[in-house]
Amino acid sequence: MSGRSGGKPPAGYAYLQPTITALNNELRAMVNKSHEGLRKTEANWPIIQLTNQRSRYVYDMYYLHRKIDRATYDYCIRNKIADASLIAKWKKPGYEMLCSSYVITSSNYKFGTVSICRVPKSERREKGEIQDPNTGCTGCASGDVVDGNIFGNKYGQRLAGIQIAREERKRRKEEEEKKKKDQEEAAAPPAPSSKPPPAADFGDSETDDSDSDSDDDFGPAPVKPDHDATWGNKEEDEEGRAITKKAEVGEEEEEEDGEEEEEGPSKKKARSA
Repeated sequence: MSGRSGGKPPAGYAYLQPTITALNNELRAMVNKSHEGLRKTEANWPIIQLTNQRSRYVYDMYYLHRKIDRATYDYCIRNKIADASLIAKWKKPGYEMLCSSYVITSSNYKFGTVSICRVPKSERREKGEIQDPNTGCTGCASGDVVDGNIFGNKYGQRLAGIQIAREERKRRKEEEEKKKKDQEEAAAPPAPSSKPPPAADFGDSETDDSDSDSDDDFGPAPVKPDHDATWGNKEEDEEGRAITKKAEVGEEEEEEDGEEEEEGPSKKKARSA
C-alpha cells in the first residue's frame, strides 16, 4: 500500500508523505475493521474509495497544481501509491471523474452495460439518488459532478486542494502578523541609547534546573499525528474545491491554447468560420 520496493523516494515525496501516510493508515484500519452487518460489496467501499482518493491526490498535485516533479509522480506510480490505469482513464474526455475501472467493464454487469453511476442524470430512468453497489459512487459521469465529491463522504474530498488551501491560509496569516508587527515597531518610540549597567552575578539561582532531569530540557513532547486532520472541515473542503476548480479551468485553457498553436492561423480561421 505504501510503496516499499521502489527504492529511495525522491526529495519531492516529502511534500506528499504526511497525507499519503494518513491515507495508508486509514486504509489499513478499514481493512481490519469489522464488516459485520454489511454486504460483501459494501464492506469494500472504503478500500475502493481510499484507493481512488490517494490516486486523485497524486494526480492533482502533479497535473493540476504542479506541486511535485515528474520523479516524484513516477515514484508514486511505480510503487502503486497511485493507480496508473485509473489515472490513464481520467486523462480521457468523459472519464475525468471515474470512480473505478470496475464500473466501466461491461463483463461485470448484466447485458454488457456499465454501472448506473456512469449514466448521466438526464438519461437515467431513476430520478432519485443512486449509488453503485460495488464502489459506493453516487455518480461519476462527466458534467454531473458539481462539487467534485463522487462518494458523498470524506473519501471523496480533493485533498490536494485542501492542503494548498491550508498553505495559502497559513501564508496569509503570517503576512498579516508580519505587517502588524512592522506597524507596531514603526509606531513605537525609539529605544534609549544608554545601556543599563550589567547585572551582578550572584551565581546559579535556586530555581536553575539546568542539571535537572526534567523533560522540559528537551522541549515539549512530540504530538501524535492526527490522521483525521488530513480531511477538511466544511470550510476547508469548500476552499479546496474552489482551488481545484480554478486549477482545472486553467488546465483546460492551456490545452485549448496549445491546440490553437498546433493548428496554425489558417486552420484557426477555418474553425472560426
